Formats: sequence, C-alpha cells, structure tokens
Amino acid sequence: MLEETRIVLRNVDEIDPVSIEDYRARGGYEALKKALSMTRDEALSEIDKSALRGRGGAGFPIGKKLSVTKAVDADQKYIICNADEGEPGTNKDRVVLSGDPNSVFEGMAIAAYIAGAAKGFVYLRFEYPYIFPILEQALENARKAGCLGGNIFGSGFDFDISVVSGGGAYVCGEETALIASIEGKRGEPQFKPPYPGVKGLFGKPTVVNNVETLANLPQIIQNGGEWFANIGVPNCTGTKVFTLCGNVARPGVAEYPMGTNLKDIFEAHGGVKDGKDLQGFMLGGQSGNLINPDQMDLPMDIDTCRARDAILGTGTIMVMDDYCEILDIVENIMSFFIHESCGKCTPCREGNIRMHEIIHNINAGDGKLEDLDTLEELAEVMQITSLCALGQNSSYPVITSLHNFRDDYLKAIERGQRA
Repeated sequence: MLEETRIVLRNVDEIDPVSIEDYRARGGYEALKKALSMTRDEALSEIDKSALRGRGGAGFPIGKKLSVTKAVDADQKYIICNADEGEPGTNKDRVVLSGDPNSVFEGMAIAAYIAGAAKGFVYLRFEYPYIFPILEQALENARKAGCLGGNIFGSGFDFDISVVSGGGAYVCGEETALIASIEGKRGEPQFKPPYPGVKGLFGKPTVVNNVETLANLPQIIQNGGEWFANIGVPNCTGTKVFTLCGNVARPGVAEYPMGTNLKDIFEAHGGVKDGKDLQGFMLGGQSGNLINPDQMDLPMDIDTCRARDAILGTGTIMVMDDYCEILDIVENIMSFFIHESCGKCTPCREGNIRMHEIIHNINAGDGKLEDLDTLEELAEVMQITSLCALGQNSSYPVITSLHNFRDDYLKAIERGQRA
C-alpha cells in the first residue's frame, strides 16, 4: 500500500489551525529561530541544497528567486504568498491554509530574512472567504507570541504579513497580474523583464511563491537542505501535494514523494468509483493535459511529465470514467478560458474563442478533418505569442486530447458526415 510522506501536510488535522500553542508544540517557529541564528547566506545555502522548485506549476527553483532579490539594494522588499488557487480541480492550497496557516507564515518569514524583506502579503483567492478569518486570527496570535512583527525573537528582524484578496479573476494567479491587483490596478499580466524579483510590488524587489512552496521552507531549514534533497528524484526533490478528484473512489488531498508513479497513486485511492471503466486522466488542472489509460505508467515529477508531453502543474489528478465524453470536457474547458481571459493580448483573447468554436462544431457534427490541423496551428501560435501562461497553456487540453483521444474527434467528424 502506497504511504504518504507528509512534509507540507504534517500538521493538517493534527492541530487547531489558529492556535499558536498547538503549532509551536509541534516544533513550529523553531526553524525561523534557527534561520535567524544563521547568516542570510547560510540560510540561502540550505535552500539551494534542497533544490526546492516552485509548486505552483512553473517549477522554478526558489533559491534562485531568493538570491536575485537578496542581491538587489532597495529600501523596501516584499514577500508575496500566491494563494490565488484558481485552477479548477485543485484544492491543495486551501487545505494547507485552512489547516496549518502558520507553516506558510513561517516559510514567508524565512524567505523574508534571506531576501531582506520586512513586509509580506498573502493574496487569498476571492472564492475562499471562509479562510480569511482563519488567517487573520492565526496572524494575530503569532504576533502576540512574538513570532511575527517587530524584533522577532529579539533578533532585530522585523517582518509582518497582511492578507489581501482580489475580485475572483483567474488570471491573477499570474504573478505580475497578482501584483497589479494588490496595487489596486486591473489584474492584467505585464511584460517581463523586469521580473518581480528586481522590480515588483510598488516598484520594489518582490519574491512571489506559491502556498505549498513556502510551507516547505521551515522543514528544509530545520532538517537541512540535504535531507530534503534525498526525498523524491534528483532533479525534482521533496514531495508533491496532489488533489485527487473526479470519478475516483477516494478523492482528497494527499502528499507523496516527487516521482511517485501515477498508477500507484490512482490505485492507492481506489481506482475508478462505482466499478466503471477508466477513460483517462486530466493532469495539472484545466490548463493541463488529458492522457489515456495506456499512458498511466507515469512518474509524477516536473521533468518526467514534460518529457512525456504531460504537465505536473498544480498536482491535480482528475479521474474520468468511461461515461465522460472527451469533447464535452474540452469544450467546457475552453468556455472557462474564454470567460477568464483578461483580453489584454490578441492570441489569448481571440484564440480561445476560435478553438471553442471549432471544438463545438466538431462535437455538434459540423466538423471537418481540416479542423484538426487548424487546432494544431492555433495552439502553436497561442503557446508562442500569448503574454502569460493563461494563453500559453490554455491550448494544452485541446492538443493533448487531440493527440491522445484522436478517435473521439474522428468519430464525431464521421458522425456529422453521415448525417
């Protein structure tokens, strides 16, 4: 039986999430104390040794982000926790924030010490209003205990955190759109460079990282970078928190070492529910990819997934049974992206609409074989020319479904031609 390895989820369901006493009884804020006893370079070295990569989807090493901002001379720097978990089918950050918020606060404080920041923000997803009071109460209790605020643990280090929220725009999960939203501007992606690490929030150097990424930092500092690097696989260390959803027998959030096989995770959660047959999986969220059962033997780490034309993304594993219609699913996904596109760049604004039209026509029996080539061409243009990841990645479910479930498209076209 596949066993979980809990690092990020170590305290979830074990403590009262707003209790600073519960968190500290399980070793909470000891890592921050340890970091403050080290030089900033020594603390950064442990993060580098861990080889921790971002868990929000892009997989960029957090040590590199911290080192860039650390090297910039500025009178103010910021740490932002990206808690704008807008990917349908993904619930991992919600579970961490509502079950163990102090692990994220402690991770932000460690990142702030290394980078030289004094202020942090948690950008909370608009659709998670019930988490807001949990975070506010947990922050207040941490301040009263001297774990956040001024002169933390008598070290002379100051760092405090505020919780903010946008208006529910999916695109604000992109870091520059998120920053614009905090500044009170329209949440739209900005051209890069400059990157936020050099010029971010209010024009100041800013480190933006995902909830899950930051929650790893206390354990890395406490146990050492080499300890973390020995979990998972060489190029993708540590664990990943997965969201099991859809037609799976035992849905939920679970944490396994990077590189754990998809087949093993699927079987550990009971396979397809109600005894139905497996149609396939959607991996990484709505902007991820669709794979068929023949592709299930897949180590779930960033690089292996990329090498096999798959996406680890946010760690979503959505199971589809044989009652699911692939074209219905893809058409629905494209409707979502049309709604959520900010409209700033033409490839995303127009490309998603055109893709939806073509898929709808095929699904309705009005498709042609040449439509499949048009979808391929549109996807390539969108991936190359879109301003942000929304437009760059929204075509992935279309293209991967076209490659991995091509018969579904051909049968729909054939049905229309016979009618």
